[in-house]
Amino acid sequence: MFAGLSAFPLTPLNHNGVDERAFVRLIERSVSAGVDSIGTLGSTGSYAYLSRDERAKVARLAVEHADRVPVMVSIGATSTAEVLHLAEDAQQAGVSAVLLAPVSYQKLTADEVFTLYETVSRHLSVPMCVYDNPNTTHFEFSDDLYVRVAQLPHVASIKIPNLSADPQTTRARLEAIRGLLPAHITLGAAGDLAAATVLTQGGDVWYSVIAGLFPQIPVAITRAAQNGNVAEAQALSAGLEPLWVFFRKHGSVRVVAAAAELLGLASAPCLPLPLHALAGDERQQLAGVLDRLGLHA
Repeated sequence: MFAGLSAFPLTPLNHNGVDERAFVRLIERSVSAGVDSIGTLGSTGSYAYLSRDERAKVARLAVEHADRVPVMVSIGATSTAEVLHLAEDAQQAGVSAVLLAPVSYQKLTADEVFTLYETVSRHLSVPMCVYDNPNTTHFEFSDDLYVRVAQLPHVASIKIPNLSADPQTTRARLEAIRGLLPAHITLGAAGDLAAATVLTQGGDVWYSVIAGLFPQIPVAITRAAQNGNVAEAQALSAGLEPLWVFFRKHGSVRVVAAAAELLGLASAPCLPLPLHALAGDERQQLAGVLDRLGLHA
Protein backbone atom coordinates (compact mmCIF):
# COMPACT_ATOMS: atom_id res chain seq x y z
CA MET A 1 0.00 0.00 0.00
CA PHE A 2 2.69 2.49 0.97
CA ALA A 3 5.28 1.88 -1.72
CA GLY A 4 5.81 2.85 -5.35
CA LEU A 5 3.43 5.35 -6.95
CA SER A 6 0.21 6.63 -5.40
CA ALA A 7 -1.92 8.69 -7.81
CA PHE A 8 -3.91 11.60 -6.40
CA PRO A 9 -6.70 12.62 -8.80
CA LEU A 10 -8.85 15.72 -8.89
CA THR A 11 -12.41 15.50 -7.64
CA PRO A 12 -14.01 17.23 -10.66
CA LEU A 13 -17.16 19.22 -9.96
CA ASN A 14 -19.99 20.41 -12.17
CA HIS A 15 -23.27 22.23 -11.60
CA ASN A 16 -24.71 19.13 -9.89
CA GLY A 17 -21.81 18.70 -7.45
CA VAL A 18 -19.28 15.89 -7.85
CA ASP A 19 -18.89 14.96 -11.52
CA GLU A 20 -19.01 11.22 -10.97
CA ARG A 21 -18.37 10.30 -14.60
CA ALA A 22 -15.25 12.48 -14.84
CA PHE A 23 -13.95 11.23 -11.50
CA VAL A 24 -14.38 7.59 -12.46
CA ARG A 25 -12.58 8.25 -15.73
CA LEU A 26 -9.58 9.65 -13.83
CA ILE A 27 -9.53 6.61 -11.54
CA GLU A 28 -9.64 4.27 -14.52
CA ARG A 29 -6.80 6.13 -16.28
CA SER A 30 -4.54 5.64 -13.27
CA VAL A 31 -5.50 1.99 -12.86
CA SER A 32 -4.86 1.27 -16.55
CA ALA A 33 -1.42 2.89 -16.32
CA GLY A 34 -0.38 0.56 -13.51
CA VAL A 35 -0.15 2.82 -10.46
CA ASP A 36 0.43 1.08 -7.13
CA SER A 37 -2.32 2.87 -5.21
CA ILE A 38 -4.80 5.72 -5.51
CA GLY A 39 -5.13 8.60 -3.04
CA THR A 40 -8.53 10.22 -3.30
CA LEU A 41 -9.70 13.43 -1.66
CA GLY A 42 -6.22 14.75 -1.11
CA SER A 43 -5.44 18.44 -1.45
CA THR A 44 -5.73 18.05 -5.22
CA GLY A 45 -9.05 16.30 -4.63
CA SER A 46 -10.43 19.39 -2.84
CA TYR A 47 -11.47 17.44 0.27
CA ALA A 48 -11.67 20.55 2.46
CA TYR A 49 -14.39 22.03 0.22
CA LEU A 50 -16.69 19.01 0.08
CA SER A 51 -19.50 17.86 2.37
CA ARG A 52 -19.40 14.64 4.32
CA ASP A 53 -21.91 13.05 1.93
CA GLU A 54 -19.86 14.10 -1.10
CA ARG A 55 -16.69 12.70 0.42
CA ALA A 56 -18.39 9.40 1.25
CA LYS A 57 -19.66 9.18 -2.33
CA VAL A 58 -16.18 9.80 -3.75
CA ALA A 59 -14.68 7.14 -1.46
CA ARG A 60 -17.24 4.59 -2.64
CA LEU A 61 -16.72 5.45 -6.30
CA ALA A 62 -12.96 5.14 -5.97
CA VAL A 63 -13.13 1.72 -4.34
CA GLU A 64 -15.74 0.48 -6.81
CA HIS A 65 -13.69 1.46 -9.86
CA ALA A 66 -10.13 0.88 -8.68
CA ASP A 67 -10.14 -2.76 -9.83
CA ARG A 68 -8.32 -4.08 -6.76
CA VAL A 69 -5.77 -1.24 -6.72
CA PRO A 70 -5.60 -0.10 -3.06
CA VAL A 71 -7.41 3.16 -2.32
CA MET A 72 -6.45 5.67 0.35
CA VAL A 73 -8.90 8.44 1.30
CA SER A 74 -8.23 11.69 3.14
CA ILE A 75 -10.21 12.15 6.37
CA GLY A 76 -8.90 15.60 7.32
CA ALA A 77 -11.30 18.11 8.89
CA THR A 78 -11.18 20.93 11.41
CA SER A 79 -12.80 19.01 14.29
CA THR A 80 -11.82 15.63 15.67
CA ALA A 81 -15.51 14.61 15.76
CA GLU A 82 -15.81 15.21 12.02
CA VAL A 83 -12.56 13.36 11.34
CA LEU A 84 -13.96 10.34 13.17
CA HIS A 85 -17.17 10.47 11.11
CA LEU A 86 -15.11 10.63 7.91
CA ALA A 87 -12.93 7.74 9.08
CA GLU A 88 -16.05 5.66 9.65
CA ASP A 89 -17.41 6.52 6.20
CA ALA A 90 -14.10 5.69 4.52
CA GLN A 91 -13.80 2.34 6.24
CA GLN A 92 -17.39 1.45 5.38
CA ALA A 93 -16.58 2.25 1.74
CA GLY A 94 -13.85 -0.39 1.86
CA VAL A 95 -10.74 1.76 1.60
CA SER A 96 -7.32 0.21 2.20
CA ALA A 97 -5.94 3.20 4.13
CA VAL A 98 -6.67 6.74 5.26
CA LEU A 99 -4.67 9.94 4.97
CA LEU A 100 -4.79 12.55 7.72
CA ALA A 101 -3.44 16.10 7.80
CA PRO A 102 -3.94 18.26 10.91
CA VAL A 103 -6.47 20.67 9.41
CA SER A 104 -7.39 23.66 11.58
CA TYR A 105 -8.70 27.20 11.79
CA GLN A 106 -6.88 28.04 15.01
CA LYS A 107 -3.21 27.15 14.74
CA LEU A 108 -2.61 23.84 16.49
CA THR A 109 0.03 22.96 19.06
CA ALA A 110 2.14 19.82 18.86
CA ASP A 111 0.23 18.26 21.76
CA GLU A 112 -3.10 18.98 20.04
CA VAL A 113 -1.88 17.36 16.85
CA PHE A 114 -0.62 14.31 18.71
CA THR A 115 -3.95 13.97 20.51
CA LEU A 116 -5.75 14.13 17.16
CA TYR A 117 -3.72 11.24 15.74
CA GLU A 118 -3.93 9.28 18.98
CA THR A 119 -7.71 9.59 19.06
CA VAL A 120 -8.18 8.70 15.40
CA SER A 121 -5.81 5.73 15.58
CA ARG A 122 -8.03 4.15 18.24
CA HIS A 123 -10.97 4.17 15.81
CA LEU A 124 -9.23 2.68 12.77
CA SER A 125 -9.12 -0.80 11.36
CA VAL A 126 -6.97 0.24 8.36
CA PRO A 127 -3.51 1.81 8.13
CA MET A 128 -3.03 5.56 8.27
CA CYS A 129 -0.66 7.87 6.40
CA VAL A 130 0.39 11.02 8.26
CA TYR A 131 0.29 14.07 6.02
CA ASP A 132 2.70 16.84 6.99
CA ASN A 133 1.51 19.68 4.76
CA PRO A 134 2.50 23.04 6.26
CA ASN A 135 1.70 24.94 3.06
CA THR A 136 -2.01 24.35 3.67
CA THR A 137 -2.33 23.49 7.36
CA HIS A 138 0.22 26.04 8.60
CA PHE A 139 1.45 23.41 11.03
CA GLU A 140 4.87 21.85 10.62
CA PHE A 141 5.79 18.58 12.27
CA SER A 142 9.01 18.41 14.25
CA ASP A 143 11.07 15.25 14.15
CA ASP A 144 10.07 14.65 17.78
CA LEU A 145 6.42 14.72 16.78
CA TYR A 146 7.11 12.31 13.91
CA VAL A 147 8.54 9.94 16.51
CA ARG A 148 5.55 10.25 18.85
CA VAL A 149 2.96 9.79 16.13
CA ALA A 150 4.84 6.89 14.51
CA GLN A 151 4.44 4.86 17.70
CA LEU A 152 0.64 4.92 17.43
CA PRO A 153 -1.37 1.94 16.17
CA HIS A 154 -2.15 1.89 12.45
CA VAL A 155 0.33 4.63 11.51
CA ALA A 156 2.21 3.22 8.52
CA SER A 157 3.61 6.07 6.40
CA ILE A 158 4.55 9.74 6.52
CA LYS A 159 4.04 12.07 3.58
CA ILE A 160 6.98 14.46 3.93
CA PRO A 161 6.99 17.99 2.52
CA ASN A 162 9.67 20.21 1.07
CA LEU A 163 12.26 17.56 0.24
CA SER A 164 15.09 18.83 -1.91
CA ALA A 165 15.87 18.01 -5.52
CA ASP A 166 19.51 17.78 -4.45
CA PRO A 167 20.32 14.05 -4.03
CA GLN A 168 22.75 14.38 -1.13
CA THR A 169 20.48 16.68 0.84
CA THR A 170 17.47 14.43 0.33
CA ARG A 171 19.31 11.23 1.18
CA ALA A 172 20.66 12.77 4.38
CA ARG A 173 17.20 14.00 5.40
CA LEU A 174 15.51 10.67 4.70
CA GLU A 175 18.21 8.75 6.55
CA ALA A 176 17.90 11.08 9.53
CA ILE A 177 14.13 10.61 9.73
CA ARG A 178 14.30 6.87 9.11
CA GLY A 179 16.78 6.47 11.93
CA LEU A 180 14.23 7.85 14.38
CA LEU A 181 11.21 5.80 13.35
CA PRO A 182 10.07 2.18 13.59
CA ALA A 183 11.17 0.07 10.64
CA HIS A 184 7.64 -0.43 9.30
CA ILE A 185 7.05 3.30 8.68
CA THR A 186 7.51 4.21 5.02
CA LEU A 187 8.57 7.67 3.87
CA GLY A 188 7.01 9.38 0.89
CA ALA A 189 7.42 12.43 -1.31
CA ALA A 190 4.65 15.00 -0.98
CA GLY A 191 5.73 17.09 -3.96
CA ASP A 192 6.08 16.05 -7.59
CA LEU A 193 9.06 18.23 -8.47
CA ALA A 194 11.58 16.39 -6.27
CA ALA A 195 9.92 12.97 -6.39
CA ALA A 196 12.45 11.35 -8.73
CA THR A 197 15.21 12.38 -6.35
CA VAL A 198 13.28 11.10 -3.33
CA LEU A 199 12.63 7.71 -4.94
CA THR A 200 16.24 7.28 -6.01
CA GLN A 201 17.68 8.41 -2.67
CA GLY A 202 15.86 6.12 -0.29
CA GLY A 203 12.21 7.19 -0.36
CA ASP A 204 9.55 4.50 -0.47
CA VAL A 205 6.60 6.10 -2.20
CA TRP A 206 5.64 9.03 -4.41
CA TYR A 207 2.30 10.61 -3.45
CA SER A 208 1.75 12.16 -6.85
CA VAL A 209 -0.51 14.91 -8.18
CA ILE A 210 0.44 14.46 -11.82
CA ALA A 211 -0.17 10.71 -11.68
CA GLY A 212 -3.82 11.45 -10.98
CA LEU A 213 -4.14 13.03 -14.43
CA PHE A 214 -1.19 11.87 -16.57
CA PRO A 215 -0.05 8.62 -14.93
CA GLN A 216 2.14 7.09 -17.64
CA ILE A 217 5.28 9.19 -17.10
CA PRO A 218 5.10 8.99 -13.28
CA VAL A 219 4.78 5.22 -13.58
CA ALA A 220 7.88 5.16 -15.78
CA ILE A 221 9.80 7.38 -13.33
CA THR A 222 8.81 5.17 -10.42
CA ARG A 223 9.75 1.92 -12.14
CA ALA A 224 13.11 3.35 -13.23
CA ALA A 225 13.82 4.40 -9.65
CA GLN A 226 12.78 1.01 -8.28
CA ASN A 227 15.10 -0.69 -10.78
CA GLY A 228 18.02 1.47 -9.70
CA ASN A 229 18.14 3.47 -12.92
CA VAL A 230 18.76 6.89 -11.40
CA ALA A 231 19.69 8.58 -14.66
CA GLU A 232 16.49 7.47 -16.41
CA ALA A 233 14.26 8.53 -13.51
CA GLN A 234 15.87 11.96 -13.33
CA ALA A 235 15.79 12.42 -17.10
CA LEU A 236 12.09 11.60 -17.27
CA SER A 237 11.36 14.06 -14.49
CA ALA A 238 13.53 16.73 -16.09
CA GLY A 239 11.54 16.28 -19.29
CA LEU A 240 8.50 17.58 -17.41
CA GLU A 241 10.26 20.80 -16.41
CA PRO A 242 7.94 22.98 -18.57
CA LEU A 243 5.06 21.65 -16.47
CA TRP A 244 7.00 22.01 -13.22
CA VAL A 245 7.39 25.71 -14.04
CA PHE A 246 3.62 26.08 -13.82
CA PHE A 247 3.51 24.06 -10.59
CA ARG A 248 6.07 26.35 -8.96
CA LYS A 249 4.28 29.50 -10.01
CA HIS A 250 0.64 28.59 -9.47
CA GLY A 251 0.50 25.49 -7.28
CA SER A 252 -0.42 22.09 -8.63
CA VAL A 253 -4.21 22.04 -8.15
CA ARG A 254 -4.94 25.04 -10.39
CA VAL A 255 -2.62 23.67 -13.05
CA VAL A 256 -3.99 20.13 -13.18
CA ALA A 257 -7.57 21.45 -13.07
CA ALA A 258 -6.87 23.64 -16.09
CA ALA A 259 -5.18 20.72 -17.85
CA ALA A 260 -8.15 18.45 -17.18
CA GLU A 261 -10.53 21.09 -18.54
CA LEU A 262 -8.40 21.77 -21.61
CA LEU A 263 -8.31 18.08 -22.51
CA GLY A 264 -11.99 17.43 -21.87
CA LEU A 265 -11.31 15.21 -18.87
CA ALA A 266 -13.41 17.54 -16.71
CA SER A 267 -15.96 20.20 -17.50
CA ALA A 268 -15.10 23.85 -16.84
CA PRO A 269 -15.11 25.00 -14.14
CA CYS A 270 -14.19 21.85 -12.22
CA LEU A 271 -12.84 23.35 -8.99
CA PRO A 272 -14.94 24.37 -5.98
CA LEU A 273 -15.35 28.13 -5.68
CA PRO A 274 -13.61 30.32 -4.76
CA LEU A 275 -10.80 28.31 -6.41
CA HIS A 276 -10.18 28.93 -10.11
CA ALA A 277 -8.17 26.95 -12.62
CA LEU A 278 -5.67 28.84 -14.75
CA ALA A 279 -7.28 31.25 -17.20
CA GLY A 280 -6.35 33.68 -19.97
CA ASP A 281 -2.83 33.75 -21.33
CA GLU A 282 -1.51 31.34 -18.73
CA ARG A 283 -4.14 28.78 -19.70
CA GLN A 284 -3.13 29.06 -23.36
CA GLN A 285 0.53 28.73 -22.45
CA LEU A 286 -0.30 25.59 -20.46
CA ALA A 287 -2.14 24.19 -23.48
CA GLY A 288 1.02 24.65 -25.52
CA VAL A 289 3.11 22.88 -22.89
CA LEU A 290 0.73 19.93 -22.77
CA ASP A 291 0.92 19.65 -26.54
CA ARG A 292 4.72 19.79 -26.64
CA LEU A 293 5.03 17.19 -23.89
CA GLY A 294 2.51 14.86 -25.51
CA LEU A 295 0.23 14.92 -22.49
CA HIS A 296 -3.22 14.16 -23.81
CA ALA A 297 -6.59 12.66 -22.86
